[in-house]
Amino acid sequence: MNSAWRFHAVIAGVLLAGAPCDAPSAETYDIEKQRAAFRAVRPEVERGNWQPVLQYEQMLRDYVLWPDLEASYFRSRLRIADHAQVGAFLDQHGTLKPARELRYQFSLHLADAGHLSEYLDIYRQYYQGLNIAKLDCLALQAEIREGRQNRIISRGLDLWLVGESQADECDPVFAHLRAASALTDDHYEKRFALAVDERHFSLARFLSRPLSTGYLEQANSWLMAQNHSLEFLRGHADRVDNGVGRQQMIYAIERIAFSDPLLASENWIALRKKYRFTAGQQHFISRHIALWAARRQLPEASAMLYSLPPAALDAEVGRWMIRTSLRRQDWANVLRAIALLPEDEQGAEEWQYWEAVALKYAGEEEPATAKLNKLATTRSYYGFLAADALGNDYAFADSRLITDDKVAARLAEMPALIRARELFHVGLEGRGRSEWDAAVRILTPHEQAQAAILAHQWGWHSRAIATASMVGEFDDLMIRYPLPWREDFAQYSQDANINDSWAYGIARSESLFMRDIRSAAGAIGIMQILPETGKRMAREIRFPYSGLATLTDSASNIRLGTMYLRKMFDRFDENKVLATAAYNAGPLNVEAWLPGASQLDARIWIENIPYNETRAYVRRVLTADAIFHWRLTGKTRRLSTELPAINPPAEAVAGID
Repeated sequence: MNSAWRFHAVIAGVLLAGAPCDAPSAETYDIEKQRAAFRAVRPEVERGNWQPVLQYEQMLRDYVLWPDLEASYFRSRLRIADHAQVGAFLDQHGTLKPARELRYQFSLHLADAGHLSEYLDIYRQYYQGLNIAKLDCLALQAEIREGRQNRIISRGLDLWLVGESQADECDPVFAHLRAASALTDDHYEKRFALAVDERHFSLARFLSRPLSTGYLEQANSWLMAQNHSLEFLRGHADRVDNGVGRQQMIYAIERIAFSDPLLASENWIALRKKYRFTAGQQHFISRHIALWAARRQLPEASAMLYSLPPAALDAEVGRWMIRTSLRRQDWANVLRAIALLPEDEQGAEEWQYWEAVALKYAGEEEPATAKLNKLATTRSYYGFLAADALGNDYAFADSRLITDDKVAARLAEMPALIRARELFHVGLEGRGRSEWDAAVRILTPHEQAQAAILAHQWGWHSRAIATASMVGEFDDLMIRYPLPWREDFAQYSQDANINDSWAYGIARSESLFMRDIRSAAGAIGIMQILPETGKRMAREIRFPYSGLATLTDSASNIRLGTMYLRKMFDRFDENKVLATAAYNAGPLNVEAWLPGASQLDARIWIENIPYNETRAYVRRVLTADAIFHWRLTGKTRRLSTELPAINPPAEAVAGID
């Protein structure tokens, strides 16, 4: 059987009911068959093969995603595409996202192929004024040929005067400016200063070439301060005490403080005795070192923070004053530091909770209880902790959003939402999210709430959660804490011997249940698994692994994610707090954050997590765990029972003897 016949055999099977070769009228096709046909032919179309579409063309022509197939086909064949056909498609579907993407790629193709007049027509109609450097420079290249000298110089200089490297397409424009003597030393000096301000020192060194040697020396000094900070400072003996030199020394101290705050402090004390740093510079560096000492959980951090002059204090310093005082269980200073926060921040739940705890330790039971009672009415991490302290029931406050049938029916027929829905159902979830977000952004708040209900009914939980949150609808827990893939979560959590509510909490916090999502770090899928981690876990449990296909498959991702979560649970002696932090920040970081010699209250350990993201993540997962447990069982599991004390590393305990 040849490949064409094999393809048609597969698609015929997928389409259920086996559609005959002569396609019947469109009315006989249901949406599921159209989705199946689209999914089956799309990979071939993206490779530039339209042939498989022909057998099902009538079915697909009436499908809302037909323009997406056409756009994919044109994109795959831009080098040989008929420009008139592409133009006709763009004229017909120009407002749709696939057409806008095609137009962008088509314009780049026109410029690359030397069709500059056609490129300029598209550029002037759609892109001029958007400040997209790549497109602007391609347009200027075209205008150079047209001889529009005044605009070329004016706009070219605007593109030149930035503190970062520009798109490669700008190089010919800058070469033209140089040839026309439009780039002067003054322009180089201004861009040099911008590059230094934005810490692009390699660019600064490049820009120094036509300037006096002092600029090259300055660029090299900045690079030395960046890449060899300690060596740079140790060579300061003969350095001139001027503004640039002091800025470079401050920058080097900043770099050192990140990894070794005490070493930075030692060098800073020596420098400020010799050089005329301004009061503002001294406050800035003292604050910077103290904050990194706090984030690194150094014993000296609290004293550093509390010794800062008033001019160096701000909200971030106040937060770390509280955290370091908590770590030392210095309740008087906890109260003092909370009072130093801006008034609006003092009212935040976390500081209200810790103020109540500190007041309780200070023997002020009445105001402490009043604060806890107020907090215990909220469905949140601190609300649950407050309820635990009082022995109150949790305020789950689950309340269904009420469907407005008339509005819901109208939204269900809205073309933009239909397109988004179908992109979701055919597996193009990222594209669907983009189109959904654009469509709901212009709805009224009431319509947005109804759209959230609609997305939930479609099983599109990420959009349901996000859209409900957009309009402040936080109380429908069926929408905000859904239970998708329930059998998979139950089975694989049981296999890993962990609570399925915890696995749900991890998945919701990691991805909002998006199967295709990829993080900046490269983690993929529902439980955000790094490819190397997925490969390693699959090998350990003898599970077939096919890279991206495995990680974007919901069941496979949940299985690997729950097993990895169990691995972290075992690594940290079945401490859920540490395992949760390790799932987000990595086990090596968590091991570095363990207390030095004695146990630490888990609540205090969480507050002192150095990474803002991980600190918020742990609180979010633990809160979601409690809510999912209630949703799954109808019973309350106290958050405080999930917070065992954090022990120091075994070697630290052994060293005490």
